[in-house]
Amino acid sequence: MNYKGYLLDLDGTMYRGNTAIPEAVEFVKELKKRDLPYLFVTNNSTKTPKDVAAHLQNFLIPAEKEDVFTSGMATAAFITEQKPNARVFIVGENGLREALSQAGHIEATEDVDYVVVGLDREVSYQKIKQASLLIQKGATFIATNKDNAIPSEEGLVPGNGSIVAAIATASNTLPIFAGKPEAIIINQALDVLGTSPDETIMVGDNYQTDILAGIHAGLDTLLVFSGVTSEEDLLSIEVKPTFTHHSLAEWAFSE
Repeated sequence: MNYKGYLLDLDGTMYRGNTAIPEAVEFVKELKKRDLPYLFVTNNSTKTPKDVAAHLQNFLIPAEKEDVFTSGMATAAFITEQKPNARVFIVGENGLREALSQAGHIEATEDVDYVVVGLDREVSYQKIKQASLLIQKGATFIATNKDNAIPSEEGLVPGNGSIVAAIATASNTLPIFAGKPEAIIINQALDVLGTSPDETIMVGDNYQTDILAGIHAGLDTLLVFSGVTSEEDLLSIEVKPTFTHHSLAEWAFSE
């Protein structure tokens, strides 16, 4: 297929937990060999691009920090478009803080322009309370993603959506979401990749996040049955992915 840019999901597409998906490793190596630009797009805002790249390198997947785009980075870029050098109250971890800081935004606890919420595994009642009060005072409420739960070795555990729900309930305000399945993160990723929607494809294993994000942004999509969404799941879905494959080894590059 003659695409000039590839946006790639991570967990379930490149690897499952702590195990690489061999076909995905070879797929990225082929992109590298063909000099086709690609960007790993993740809803995870806790890690920095350098951390994500290092994790991929452990699987022998060709990746540098410049090849990674997180929901934290998308959130920071979106805020910059609205208000450069904004004052932000952050509920989140190091990856989100670094993304906002590098974009020129200033972390603050009072008189803020935005309350920014990402997954925070040390979240406290005090943080939720302060975020809610700041929103009620007029700060714009923006969240990196709406994932209510995330898989772990123990089972499903609270995701960012669970924290967002508490703040939304307390403040009686719904947030703007930057991550998948919203188009914001895809549009920001395209700016980084330097390709247009009609020449770029979104590749992922989850219809409700990866594929819908691509659809919302006007991209062709490739759903690979290596993770969340199964063939059976697609039977009840009206808007189908452009392509579906059991494995990325099935993908035919144009010659």
